[in-house]
Amino acid sequence: RSAHSVSSLLTLKPSRASADAEIRRLGSTSKLEHNMRQSVVSRWIFLIAFALVFYGNGAAFIESFVNYSSWHLIGSDEFVAYHHFISPRVLTFLVAPALLGTVFTVMMLWARPPVIPLWAVWAAIAAQAVVWVSTATIQVPIQVQLSEHGLSLDLLGRLIETNFWLRRIPYAVCAGLFLWMAAKAIGAVKEPAD
Repeated sequence: RSAHSVSSLLTLKPSRASADAEIRRLGSTSKLEHNMRQSVVSRWIFLIAFALVFYGNGAAFIESFVNYSSWHLIGSDEFVAYHHFISPRVLTFLVAPALLGTVFTVMMLWARPPVIPLWAVWAAIAAQAVVWVSTATIQVPIQVQLSEHGLSLDLLGRLIETNFWLRRIPYAVCAGLFLWMAAKAIGAVKEPAD
């Protein structure tokens, strides 16, 4: 060995080439760790969006097919008090989780499992947008009238009909998209070799 290589070993001073190789190795490890963290975050965002969309669908179906359809049985004198009682609970247990589901769905534009195509996320957002626009422009004004003036069978009929076509169907399509996305994500998990 040359005196130069022995002295560099003794001083534990790495050569320029080995230092560059170590920096590249650490850089690729850092990228790997970053990609792994991003993968975990993407999976959690998808899982939370999936859970909230299915929770929201279930709650909305109960509201639509159990609650709304029984309103005609409530007496006119009791309806306003009933509506005032139930409205904050609907906001807490149906609207808030559904809104969070939309937020997490939008987050999937930037963070989603790689097997989930972007078009599926956009389609889910579009379906949810139909629900929210319909809610704000049709169903909420009807609910406000019912809350202020009491039960009207005409308004209730309009609420039930528009709710079905403009909220239940698009939200069910959204749930179907999420089920398809979950199947793609689950199918992408490779089984360990025997």
